[in-house]
Amino acid sequence: MTTAQYQEAVEWLFVQAPNYQIDGQKAYKPGLDNIRKLCDFFGNPQEKIRCIHIGGTNGKGSTSNMLASVLQESGYKTGLYNSPHLTDFTERIKINGKKCDKEFVYHFIKKLKNLPEDIQPSFFEFTTIMAFEYFYQQQVDVAIIEVGLGGRLDSTNIILPLVSAITNVQLDHQNILGDTIEEIAVEKAGIIKSHIPIISGDENEVVKNLIKDKADRENALFIDATLLETDLSSDLKGNYQKKNIRVVLALIEELRKTDFVVSEKNIEEGLLKVHQNTGFIGRWFEFSQNPLTICDTAHNQAGLEYVFAQLSSINKHKHIVLGFVNDKKIDDVMKILSANAMFYFAKPSIQRGRPPQEYEDLLQEAKISYKIFNSVQEAYLAAKENCRNDEMIFIGGSNFVVGEFLEKNLEISE
Repeated sequence: MTTAQYQEAVEWLFVQAPNYQIDGQKAYKPGLDNIRKLCDFFGNPQEKIRCIHIGGTNGKGSTSNMLASVLQESGYKTGLYNSPHLTDFTERIKINGKKCDKEFVYHFIKKLKNLPEDIQPSFFEFTTIMAFEYFYQQQVDVAIIEVGLGGRLDSTNIILPLVSAITNVQLDHQNILGDTIEEIAVEKAGIIKSHIPIISGDENEVVKNLIKDKADRENALFIDATLLETDLSSDLKGNYQKKNIRVVLALIEELRKTDFVVSEKNIEEGLLKVHQNTGFIGRWFEFSQNPLTICDTAHNQAGLEYVFAQLSSINKHKHIVLGFVNDKKIDDVMKILSANAMFYFAKPSIQRGRPPQEYEDLLQEAKISYKIFNSVQEAYLAAKENCRNDEMIFIGGSNFVVGEFLEKNLEISE
């Protein structure tokens, strides 16, 4: 297999299957029929591996990577399935921090080309069965599976995990999951299964009660991670990670009730070595110190509120590069933008990317200083040129903005 053959195969996958990252709502295929057919076709590899299921609006990527790091420190061969990827497709499927083998991806896509005609999967369904099969072939001790979107109808919901977690429930993907927190919470709680412990990291009593009610109906042990107290910290530096650490600790406590052996030192070291152990980037990621340049993939109002609160605690003038996709409600986001910053807006270079000209009236209403650019890279370079060493740059608003920025500016070793 050559690099060109691999690239051609991955491009075929993106083109053949509707992809939510690119196409948005029309690519979303709710329900488990397709993934069941896919799993049957490949011999149901998901039934031959031990899994942990992690859902939630914000924090599920950080939580799953922190947990993976702790389990790796404990000596377990740990599979990790995350989405979306930032710069390379193989980031989605990792074992002990090593990205999925490209040779495997290439040959697996060749098999996908021979699927029966009655199976018409989405891009995410393709990648989900790919992860299951890779983890099975590589004989992982445990696989951490992150929910793609929602929960109840997400293709990852075909697994029977050892334990599940819902980090939190916020307004996001309302065009698919529902207009209210309550409706979205019901969708997220759809990952709760009979007699399988569920951990909740949400402080909202309404959400907490909805999750607990579903747990009670399923005779599933409900664990409220918000009651845990800890002074442990992580190399993932966002202030919001404190909430995610509590979910990780609750997950570990449930795993210890099975045959998992995880020491306090494993936990401490694992939380402090997430970048090193899993290669996880994009969450309050410090790209450079001179000038201080931070990127974060927070892309809904709740996530951005956390990020902007942390930004406001840094006593530096800020140059903020932002971009959004079409299906995000950004009216409320505009209300939290600081007047004491310079903003650089650009359209992410994907089909769903939203041109800033479409929401320039909101920018004018927000009374902020801003400029509009043709690309994320142009916006970043302008911010860099204008930024003095005692000031800082922030890049965010979307996974795709951060992905574009890192792809252009960060050398990621294979």
